[in-house]
Amino acid sequence: MNDTGKLRIDKWLWFARVVKTRSAATALCTDGSVRLNGTRVDHAHKAVRVGDVVTVAVGDRIKVLKIVSLAERRGPYAEAQHIYEDLSPEPPRFDLPSPVAAREAGSGRPTKADRRDLDRLRRGED
Repeated sequence: MNDTGKLRIDKWLWFARVVKTRSAATALCTDGSVRLNGTRVDHAHKAVRVGDVVTVAVGDRIKVLKIVSLAERRGPYAEAQHIYEDLSPEPPRFDLPSPVAAREAGSGRPTKADRRDLDRLRRGED
């Protein structure tokens, strides 16, 4: 691993296995989904160094990665984990909503009268 010097940000994203292809890393950089030390990256040729913090919006997640070392090749995932420190916030946990109408096990499907009662209850009628 190369601990000195600099490397293009698109190559580093690809080496770190943030994206599957280098062209996908280039697309992330050009569409403004990547920030380097808080500054938006507009070009894929922007140089990164050890100690820089890269923020990447991938899908519906935001990854905050601190560069620990610069790789010389794209290796396996286990090797790629050693070139960055993940500072990403924990994704929010959403509690699943409670069931709308709890029914006893084995009571079968609701009847038409049960459905009408539920509709009246939801509308606020008595």
